[in-house]
Amino acid sequence: MYPEYLVTPMREELTRVGFEELKDADAVTKAIESEGTVFVMVNSVCGCAAGMARPAARAAVQNEKHPDKLVTVFAGMETEAVNKARAYMLPYPPSSPAMALFKNGKLVHMIERHQIEGRPAQMIADNLIGAFEQYC
Repeated sequence: MYPEYLVTPMREELTRVGFEELKDADAVTKAIESEGTVFVMVNSVCGCAAGMARPAARAAVQNEKHPDKLVTVFAGMETEAVNKARAYMLPYPPSSPAMALFKNGKLVHMIERHQIEGRPAQMIADNLIGAFEQYC
């Protein structure tokens, strides 16, 4: 686990724009299996999370059409919650950062770390917005 003082600003980048932090497996299950659309961001301390993933997620959720729920789990911190979220993301391998869109409990769109690294935040946001337009 990372020191909380280190990850607090990274958590707040998402919670400031409406993401709810999920810190245990039950909260993840309740959120993902709910009716409607749920956007899950697997947050991370890595540079691609800071420079690309979190800015992309913040930009995408400002779109007029966006998921009913915005939630986040933090890799390297709340292991139980992260593992549960990743279980819903199968068959995709564990990845952080990662972004997943669920509709009525089913995975409908996934962005893995390799699709985040080296890409501009706006390109990732545009990908998410396209999924939001299609599923939300």
